[in-house]
Amino acid sequence: MFRLAGKNMVVIGGSRGVGRQIVESAHNNGARVLAVARQEAALQALAHEVSGVRVLALDATDEGAPAKVFGAMEPDILVLCAGAFPPAAPFHQQSWQEFTANWETDVRMTFQFCKAALLRPLAAGSSVIVMSSGAALAGSPNSGGYAGAKRTQLFLANYAQKESDRLGLGLFFSALAPRMIPGTELGKRAVDGYARYLGVSAADFVRGMAAPPTPADVAAGVLELAADPNRAKGNVFIVSGKGLEAAQS
Repeated sequence: MFRLAGKNMVVIGGSRGVGRQIVESAHNNGARVLAVARQEAALQALAHEVSGVRVLALDATDEGAPAKVFGAMEPDILVLCAGAFPPAAPFHQQSWQEFTANWETDVRMTFQFCKAALLRPLAAGSSVIVMSSGAALAGSPNSGGYAGAKRTQLFLANYAQKESDRLGLGLFFSALAPRMIPGTELGKRAVDGYARYLGVSAADFVRGMAAPPTPADVAAGVLELAADPNRAKGNVFIVSGKGLEAAQS
């Protein structure tokens, strides 16, 4: 069990997939949790199924979103897990709008919330955990601008930590880069897209993956970092089915 009793955790993108798993795991480990997402129906289902979890419906890319979220719950731990589904095609088969989808969602959300955490600022000792992707480290030729957007999230977490240190704010910023997760909707889309791209079956593609994580593995990694912010500070971590490990710089 992770010691999160009495902690306020806000999960942006908390209504489905990995985000929802983080919400449930944090709640089960004693945290007061606010789940934020765009889909009101999914949030209400979450609130009904996990008693005690608070919910807030909004678009995290809106400029005023951080103020509304922090007004609803001042987080000790802020998890940025929202993002768009990337396209599943080589870049030359995409429009510019498709190619930049994750820049306009994942990166914009990360930019706005990390900026707000510094400008507000959040209370000293607060943690911000950015959910990126293994694609940020290895690339992803079948998903357009996705890998570049997820890499920029790593840069933003690093920049934010440097600014916190420079200004003496005492905040902890870190990032997770999970490997492809077949058990989520995003992961299933990626598996199907790469299976088509490589001309193999989805089942064969999954069998060829080395220790893919589950949503529970990723949630456990988030809670592990939340419980040990000094370890997390300024670092990037890979999550696989083998657990959490620091990325090589």
